[in-house]
Amino acid sequence: MPTQNKWTLITGASSGIGEAFAHEFAAKGSHLILVARSEAKLSAIAKKLQKEHGIQTQVIVSDLSQEGSPIKLYQQCVERGLIVDILINNAGFATYGLFEQLSGPRQHEEVMLNVLAVVDLTHLFLPEMLKRKSGVVINVASTAGFQPLPNMAVYGATKAFVLSFTQALWEENRERGVQFLALCPGSTETEFFNVVGADEASVGKRDTPENVVQVALRSLQAKKVYAIPGFKNYISAQMSRFFTRKQMLFIVGRMLRTRH
Repeated sequence: MPTQNKWTLITGASSGIGEAFAHEFAAKGSHLILVARSEAKLSAIAKKLQKEHGIQTQVIVSDLSQEGSPIKLYQQCVERGLIVDILINNAGFATYGLFEQLSGPRQHEEVMLNVLAVVDLTHLFLPEMLKRKSGVVINVASTAGFQPLPNMAVYGATKAFVLSFTQALWEENRERGVQFLALCPGSTETEFFNVVGADEASVGKRDTPENVVQVALRSLQAKKVYAIPGFKNYISAQMSRFFTRKQMLFIVGRMLRTRH
């Protein structure tokens, strides 16, 4: 879809893939609604992109892992008169370790952000897109969504949800003017693993956020259901087709085994 003078809302826009999306859409003439928890980082990005590309920007500070945050974000957009044409649900984080040893509240927040925020924001913004018969929703899943992840059990499950959810909505809406894409990157050079707090959770060579975004845009143009940046990531995502579930659990479990 045309991006010139359209409004793009990006969650998790203060760094990594979200920030890369912001730069790319600004370069294409799209106005931006930047959402994250860090007002200072968002404001700096907004000012930079305004100056470089002559676009409009709106900064909304929100912690989408908290109950009620998606509806508050939607209401702020309505109050500011912002019409969201492109929604990029990028915000997310992971936990790493044995399930019972990890913080229960932290894993609850992980589900709230990775799953419920994606569902709620999509549900809030989609009806207006359908009325206009025009819109794009990019949900950032992961190669983690293609198989269970021992030692990252909740994260893998949340990304499997995002992948399945997005594929279903792609089919529901493909003839109604709104395009959906599940973006499934592998390990990427972002702050993700700093938040996880374990480098062993990173598998394979890390991609750049910029390349991940380029793959997403090419996949949108090709009207794909999902996109996996990197040939090796694509092959690893397809492994579950050739091994039994038990074999896959053994393979992935060995790859993600905690050092302690």
